[in-house]
Amino acid sequence: MSRDTGLSSADLRFFLVVASATSLAAASRALDVSRSAVTQRLGQLEARVRCRLLDRSTRQLRLTEEGRLLLGRAATLLDDLDDLADTLSLSQDVVSGHLRIAAPLGFGRRYVTPVVASFRQRYPQVTVALTLTDRPLLTAADNWDVIVHIGELRSSSLVMVRLAPNDRIACASPAYLQAHGAPTEPAELASHACLALRQNDEDVTLWRFIDRQRKTTPVRISPVMASNDGEVVKAWALEGLGVIVRSEWDIAEDLRTGRLSPILPGYRLAPADVVALMGKRGGRTARAAAFLKLLQDELRPIPWRGEKA
Repeated sequence: MSRDTGLSSADLRFFLVVASATSLAAASRALDVSRSAVTQRLGQLEARVRCRLLDRSTRQLRLTEEGRLLLGRAATLLDDLDDLADTLSLSQDVVSGHLRIAAPLGFGRRYVTPVVASFRQRYPQVTVALTLTDRPLLTAADNWDVIVHIGELRSSSLVMVRLAPNDRIACASPAYLQAHGAPTEPAELASHACLALRQNDEDVTLWRFIDRQRKTTPVRISPVMASNDGEVVKAWALEGLGVIVRSEWDIAEDLRTGRLSPILPGYRLAPADVVALMGKRGGRTARAAAFLKLLQDELRPIPWRGEKA
């Protein structure tokens, strides 16, 4: 298909990113270009193949029949090209090819992005596409070599590599607790303003607390505010607007400085370890293994536990 239509591997990689996005705006963020640039290049791509590949509206993208055909063929063609590159590079002991990474928004910005930069400097023969998204597992897993994931992990055929421990902590600002009092039992959260982070398609309004006897107490909250951006939710909590449950990696410094205070000391929440998920393709490439090694080195010792500056 690539040869007959004049499509390049770069065109196919572009289409894979756009087809995996939920909207043109999401695609522009993933590609780090303007929305108009995505629209223009997509139009040029459709002109070359002489058919419409995506039906787009202001809110969503939907593959046409031709788009689904191209998506399947593009993934296969690119896998074959990358496999060939791997075979050739192995014979020369060279890390090369194209590496596709997906990571959560906030964690990706803080910890994954610097590793990608270091990786590219160390291995200049590898091209890298990093997509930051609040729902990496909702896209086709075969589109990625490495998926960095935090949170509940439902059944998956992907190989999991644990990167770092990460607790979830219920907390609020001292100002909020002074004004509204600190809950002593999970059930008391029903009378508090709770803030929810919507990510990974989890049931974010169900908070499960575990006591010292390992008994689980589920609490259904009614969030007064919610967002899919962890930075936004944390900012609301810092402003004294309510109680949050947030990952340790994000709020450890706020807890150390007293900007946030943990609540319900007799209870804990299930941890949400940081893991890397690798499919059958990513798990066997030298470039994915090299990237994973750099990421593991960045997270050892654990930076959010004060073990690394």
